Amino acid sequence: MRYLGLLNAFITNYLTFWIIIFSVVAVLEPSPLAPLTYLIIPVLGIIMLGMGVTLTIKDFKRVFQRPRDVGVGVAVQYFVMPFLGFALAWAFGLDPLLAAGVVLVGSCPGGTASNVMTYLAQGDLALSVTLTSVSTLFAPLMIPLWMYLYADQWIDVPVFKLFKSTVLIVLLPVALGLGLRAALRDRIKYVLPVLPSVSAVSIIFIVAVIVAANALAITKIGAIIAVIVITHNTLGLLIGYGAARLSGMEVGRARAISIEVGMQNSGLAVALANTYFGALAALPGAIFSIWHNISGSTIAWWWRRQGNADREGEQ
Repeated sequence: MRYLGLLNAFITNYLTFWIIIFSVVAVLEPSPLAPLTYLIIPVLGIIMLGMGVTLTIKDFKRVFQRPRDVGVGVAVQYFVMPFLGFALAWAFGLDPLLAAGVVLVGSCPGGTASNVMTYLAQGDLALSVTLTSVSTLFAPLMIPLWMYLYADQWIDVPVFKLFKSTVLIVLLPVALGLGLRAALRDRIKYVLPVLPSVSAVSIIFIVAVIVAANALAITKIGAIIAVIVITHNTLGLLIGYGAARLSGMEVGRARAISIEVGMQNSGLAVALANTYFGALAALPGAIFSIWHNISGSTIAWWWRRQGNADREGEQ
């Protein structure tokens, strides 16, 4: 178990490093990974299954115990981020497929990595986990809605197919994970330690495959997409924090909402984009995966230096 813990820490603590390394390798030598895009959805399913296993009833009860906090977080997540994606894609005059990819990233729920970053930032971890859970449950409705409203002007959006795929890719694995946790009961303690590293390896794989599939495009337009992604993520972090503080939340809760809003489930964006719009549309999601881990770990380090401002509600 000790060696398993060391391996887990080695993979998860340096997730950003591994994503960058494998992305660089994928650009320089794309041929081994580029044909593997068909594996993206199954691998993402593994991530969502792991998420379901880690959830408990308390994570959902918290919606009713702290409705204001959860409401503000979900509202900013699903109203601000999709609009920012649309505004940035329009302002930069992106190719229709790339524009759709940017909107899709903004329309996705919070990612599981946000929980780790919130913990490192000494934010309200319980709130972060609940927001990830709730925004994930809303994903089958919100993703098709915002894609239809914002991206349909550029490309044909298969609304029902997006809904169906999001249910199959997200809700079904999460539900199976919850069932698995209930079935294993106390034995779940033997499974939980390996889940972070499995999720981390899965994320690294997804990003590397999409980067490899778009290696040529990255050399031509990667800088523009990077600017858009960085702007999108930064505005999400700032608006999330500002909205939480304006609503009267303490600093720890504001940190959780900021990180939750800024760190999207870009793996889901990659999977859906690649399935319905092509590998080029998945490029913003892949670059978002790289950048939000960098920005998330950076802001977590900075906030941790500021001290433990508010841990109320984490228990």
